Amino acid sequence: MNLLHSDRLYLRPCQIADLDSLHNLWCDADIRRFLFDDRQISREEAQGFIEASITSFSNQGYGIWLFFENHSNQIAGFAGLLQFSEELPSLIFGVRPQFWGRGYATEATLAVLDYAFANLDLKYIVADVDEPNDRSIRVLNKIGMSRIKRDIVNERPLLYYEIYDPTRGNRK
Repeated sequence: MNLLHSDRLYLRPCQIADLDSLHNLWCDADIRRFLFDDRQISREEAQGFIEASITSFSNQGYGIWLFFENHSNQIAGFAGLLQFSEELPSLIFGVRPQFWGRGYATEATLAVLDYAFANLDLKYIVADVDEPNDRSIRVLNKIGMSRIKRDIVNERPLLYYEIYDPTRGNRK
């Protein structure tokens, strides 16, 4: 079932039963500010993301994991890989604001990357982040991603990152 663990977290794929909790998380002003360009998504859109993740896990072995503090049932955040184009999957993550500053985003994204490189034969993974999103930029730097370019998308500055499977080196 693609369960992942780290020192302080356990991660499991999101499922339809998580819809209300995830929709609430994704509608949190601090989360949606950078995840959905500060747009309030509908419950149906949230369900679409969950369904896409479930399909992605079935077809590609990756999707969106929810992460929890060990011995807790409250979603602390999410981390995962989604394929937005024909390219390789893109790393996404977010942490419930009351859990900010604990290093959970770093821990969860490292668990996802370790899984992806060890089990999915991916050569590299990409990510993009809104340029003002200092917290996420720090996470991407901590996990070893390298900035490769800057662009303006929908009138917002985006930074693009990549990370290669450490066992393969920088070969696409």
